[in-house]
Amino acid sequence: MAGTDKKGNFSADIAQEVIDAALKSVERRNTSSDSEEGLTLEVESAEPPTEMNEVPAAEAELAGASEPAGASEPASSAQVAELSAALEAARKEVESLRAQLEFSQGESRKLMERLKDDHERSLRAAADLENYKKRAQKEKEEVQKFGSEKLLKDLLPVMDNLDRAMDAATKSPDFVSFQKGVAMTRKSFEDTLSRHGVKSFSAKGQVFDPRLHEAMQQVETAEVPAGHVAFEVLRGYYLNERLARPALVAVARAPSQPSAEPSGASAAPEAGASPAVSSETEKPAGSQ
Repeated sequence: MAGTDKKGNFSADIAQEVIDAALKSVERRNTSSDSEEGLTLEVESAEPPTEMNEVPAAEAELAGASEPAGASEPASSAQVAELSAALEAARKEVESLRAQLEFSQGESRKLMERLKDDHERSLRAAADLENYKKRAQKEKEEVQKFGSEKLLKDLLPVMDNLDRAMDAATKSPDFVSFQKGVAMTRKSFEDTLSRHGVKSFSAKGQVFDPRLHEAMQQVETAEVPAGHVAFEVLRGYYLNERLARPALVAVARAPSQPSAEPSGASAAPEAGASPAVSSETEKPAGSQ
């Protein structure tokens, strides 16, 4: 090896065969497989050992000129450690994301199953509601048509009794027997109504109540106090504790006081007026 006068420049006398062998070794290393990376390449050369030793020395000098000695190995170790730490962090993050994805998928499957069940239940509920509406409408129509069937069956015997009473009246002129038969028929009719919740009530002598009584007229009478029912025109009826028909009554009113007249003489009737006629007939003395 011979140096030059200029500082920083160097030259080396290397044989051409050594250079060719080194290039071939580099090419074989690039094309070799992974299993052959650890093998050492042997370069055969006819040059003396002194010339072979000069090539590593030249390569060392070139490496020493490009970067400081001993800096490449620590730098590569730090990079490897940093890459390993980043790889481990990425692996943990991937595992965490995978766990979150599996949890989300599981929850979504549960939610879809729940939504499916709710949808099926809502469909069944809608179908049941529609069927219930149809049944209710059918039952309502049947009640409107045949709701009075039981009452009719109970009233038919009353009609039969009335028919028998009419036949008996045509065959026999016994009025007393006919009256008894009609009374018995009326009692049977009243019992039938009572079984169906229909009950009558008496208003005669009671205080007039507009909630239960319907006034037809007022009459002057002293038999009952004023504002009381003098007599009934039609009886009132309840249906299961509800007023079905108010009683048609006449309400009592206090009799008017007679006007004062001169003693021993009555007022003369006016011209064209008819004389007053007493509504009571004269009775003999001593009669009650």
